Amino acid sequence: MSQTPDIGSLAGKWTYRSFVNNGDLSVDFDKLEFGRGTIAIHQDTPMGVLRGTIGGPGWSLNLNGSINYGDPYSLRFQGTGVVDDEPWAYDYTGYVIKPWPNGVKQVPAIVGSVVRTVTHSQGKALAGVVCSFIAVWQGPSS
Repeated sequence: MSQTPDIGSLAGKWTYRSFVNNGDLSVDFDKLEFGRGTIAIHQDTPMGVLRGTIGGPGWSLNLNGSINYGDPYSLRFQGTGVVDDEPWAYDYTGYVIKPWPNGVKQVPAIVGSVVRTVTHSQGKALAGVVCSFIAVWQGPSS
């Protein structure tokens, strides 16, 4: 892992994974995957503004939202774009996890919730589905 992020802006790349919220412990962990990709938070934005992208193979969304520098930092943003000629929209809320004073080799992380705002994939991906996510620091954007 590269240097830690500029805590004031959170600018850089984050590994994103989201999971279906299912309380059944007998469900295989692999079946809980909802999505994965890379979040790139832009550095050249005003204080409190979040701009960037989220994407993976075959898809990319523009991110627009805000950062609240409270305790903990909270994020609220929307990802929108067109994938395979269909509009996609997801809303995210997340919290930056504070480092543990006795932690070893900690990597900055954001945890939160995501909701699919618009139905897509020819009606197979329905709006309103809510999942949990984690984003883990990769390093500065290149």
